[in-house]
Amino acid sequence: MQEEFTKSIIVELENRKAELDISKTLHSIYFGGGTPSLLETKYLQQIFEKIYSIYKVSSNAEITLEANPDDIDLQKLKELKALPINRLSVGIQSFFEEDLIWMNRAHNKQQATECLDNIALAGFENISADLIYGFDILTNEKWIQNLEKILQYPHIKHLSCYQLTVEPKTPLEKLIKQGIYNNSPDEKFVEQFEILMDWTVQHNFSQYEISNFSKPGYAAVHNSNYWKGLSYLGLGPSAHSYDGISTRKKNSAHLGDYIINPLQFETENLSQDNLYNEYIMTRLRTSSGINLQEVKLVFGELYYNHLNNMLKEEDVSKYLILENDIVKLNKPGKLLADGIAASLFV
Repeated sequence: MQEEFTKSIIVELENRKAELDISKTLHSIYFGGGTPSLLETKYLQQIFEKIYSIYKVSSNAEITLEANPDDIDLQKLKELKALPINRLSVGIQSFFEEDLIWMNRAHNKQQATECLDNIALAGFENISADLIYGFDILTNEKWIQNLEKILQYPHIKHLSCYQLTVEPKTPLEKLIKQGIYNNSPDEKFVEQFEILMDWTVQHNFSQYEISNFSKPGYAAVHNSNYWKGLSYLGLGPSAHSYDGISTRKKNSAHLGDYIINPLQFETENLSQDNLYNEYIMTRLRTSSGINLQEVKLVFGELYYNHLNNMLKEEDVSKYLILENDIVKLNKPGKLLADGIAASLFV
């Protein structure tokens, strides 16, 4: 199956290569979604060879691979290090055994720490770790201990921290419905998000996006380009692509269908209202904020005037900082980012 999958990725890449400007240099390559670290190294190498045969890739491009602690041992990490991959994004989630069981994760506490130790031994120096907070059995004390544990690994330059989302039709959802577990109250999320923001400031992590924190110079290039609305090409099942103007594509989600025909996707043409709303949503989540003059230039006077009027609403303005035509969230506003953004939509 891995060989067939790789062939389909290469077919798709060859047939859709013109969707990114071949004359321009790539600054980001991201292997994510599902568990790309399960793909044998030889197949990753074939994909890299195809990418490098089509595009110019910057010598300092950020090349990331997502991995889970249970599927990368030291040998696999050494093999990955021999590829152009220079950044790993690891789904740690928690360093407590009972939390990982509660979240129904495949790895355990020992694998979480061994994974980070082995990553260092393999020579990777740029790691992003995922942590989850705001769930039923995570106390504030344990949350602080999870954050403090990060300091033991100086190669962790980036943190992605999320509130637990209970997906439908999962064992966790079933246990919550049965009353065996409680869904987390908003108060816990608020407390632990505030702990997170204070802790990251103390330890030189910059909150450059609501859920993402980095050491100086290590903000994720790939994610930042997405929040800036730049073009990207997504390959594989369920992958999304965007032309940087107004067209988005979504690949078939079914692996079997994708392997049979990797060139089937849905196309969505975004309206001006959609584009404006997405601009507001993504920019407001970042430390760069919303540039009012850019809104006027890109979207025109009607949208600019609408935004200015909405910013004057008391229920909105108290959560914002406006300086030099840049709108950013203040600390209380970061707790309500999506709702505030929605209030600015057209």
